[in-house]
Amino acid sequence: MRQINRLTTTAIRAISEDGLYPDGGNLYLRVGKGRRWVFIFQWQGKRREMGLGALQDVSLKDARTAAEQARLALRNGIDPLAARKAEEGRGKTFGDVADAFIADKKVGWRNAKHRQQWTNTLATYAKNLRPIPVAEISTADVLEALKPIWTTKSETASRVRGRIENVLDAAKAQGLRTGENPAAWRGNLAHLLPKRSKLTRGHHRALPYEKAPGFWAALNERTGVAAKALQFTILTCARTSETLGARWAEIDFEKAIWIIPAGRMKMAEVHRVPLSPAAIQLLREVELLEGEYVFPGNGRATLSAAAMDALLKRMKVDATVHGFRSTFRDWAGDSTSHPREVVEAALAHKVGDSVERAYRRGDALSKRRGLMADWASFLCGGVSQAQPMG
Repeated sequence: MRQINRLTTTAIRAISEDGLYPDGGNLYLRVGKGRRWVFIFQWQGKRREMGLGALQDVSLKDARTAAEQARLALRNGIDPLAARKAEEGRGKTFGDVADAFIADKKVGWRNAKHRQQWTNTLATYAKNLRPIPVAEISTADVLEALKPIWTTKSETASRVRGRIENVLDAAKAQGLRTGENPAAWRGNLAHLLPKRSKLTRGHHRALPYEKAPGFWAALNERTGVAAKALQFTILTCARTSETLGARWAEIDFEKAIWIIPAGRMKMAEVHRVPLSPAAIQLLREVELLEGEYVFPGNGRATLSAAAMDALLKRMKVDATVHGFRSTFRDWAGDSTSHPREVVEAALAHKVGDSVERAYRRGDALSKRRGLMADWASFLCGGVSQAQPMG
């Protein structure tokens, strides 16, 4: 049996050199820039170190008591470091973590409006969550926040759910909670709330994805520039401004990629869009048009910003151009096994914090290529992809 309680107060005073001095039972005094008690242990094959405080604040006796508690946790199969973080988290509420999350993220957000939206929506619609310890937030708590607005303010409700999920993910990353995220949609809230595809989405009304192939067949009969621009927008999940500003210089036919410059992207980052065979075929159709822009207007450089929405009105479709991004997202989430982060990348959304994105690297281009091909196949339903330009 290893000897414990090897250090004495007198021996500690006599230490003059930097180093690690064992007391036994995984307890050490680290001498260097100051003198601190540390508990060093193995967990799942890895060496871990837990600080127990400075010598000037924690006596030898108290350090041994803390070390004994840590050893007891190990004997019970518990990581003492994780247990301590969880205990510290019991005092932190959802409001504490949400406020800290916003404060940390606001530097990277492009405008004050975005920061204010985060602050306002969580303060207003997640008010019931704020005083609850973040470690204790449950699915029932999240539902209490979402149900009053899920069918009346569906777009706002969806954003609130996503923001709650982000805050709880951050809490878990900090060791403040464990287990599955109660605000997650797939496998959780998807079974408890109606699908967003069946809801009115306020500003950006979306076509239920079940109706998308039928709409596509009708759109395919249209031959004008606005119809082609709308088809291209839907196939690529682009925003209206991205399609209208598309230049031929951004299209790489050989690699089947559309490269949108950072200056035209909402997140101010270059976005590579994999072009499905259907999208390439469509571009070959409009390639016959003259001009710098892919979708030129009548007597102007680019198509009017209202042209595609006007087309939808003429077709008597109760949806907006932007709403088709939600149609795509619902289809991908409900009907495919494509990972959420790949779907979000296709929409040019940022997923996770800066550290997670740094480790992920790249932009999942090859995976997104398969996703966009599946989307085109779903829309087409075996129908020829493009009619000749009228």
